[in-house]
Amino acid sequence: MTHREDPPQELVVDVFARGCTSRAAFEDVTGRWASLVLLALGEGRFRFNALRRKVEGVSEKMLSQTLQVLERDGMVTREVLSAIPPRVEYSLTPLGAGVAERLRSLADLLESAVGEVQRARERTAAR
Repeated sequence: MTHREDPPQELVVDVFARGCTSRAAFEDVTGRWASLVLLALGEGRFRFNALRRKVEGVSEKMLSQTLQVLERDGMVTREVLSAIPPRVEYSLTPLGAGVAERLRSLADLLESAVGEVQRARERTAAR
């Protein structure tokens, strides 16, 4: 009978575990700007400034940082196109498309519940 050891910590896949890569990716995706960027890119490819216009309120710095994080996590692809001046376009990877699809379902649910959310907020504010 062989002795079975627990897998090394880096192999544990549990979003609730502090050191799990999935937890870090979850935190990246659920950040304020990342979710909106993924939703926007779910609609198609965007150049940086077009994406910035689509995601109202995001600063250039925050959009740049968000795109870098999403690219690092394998959810966004940055493609430099040969043109004068050079153009850069962002799009989703298959992983990013899957995440964006699930975020779209959540966004649709929240958009359809705006009235309910507003009434709840008014009740809470009246206390």
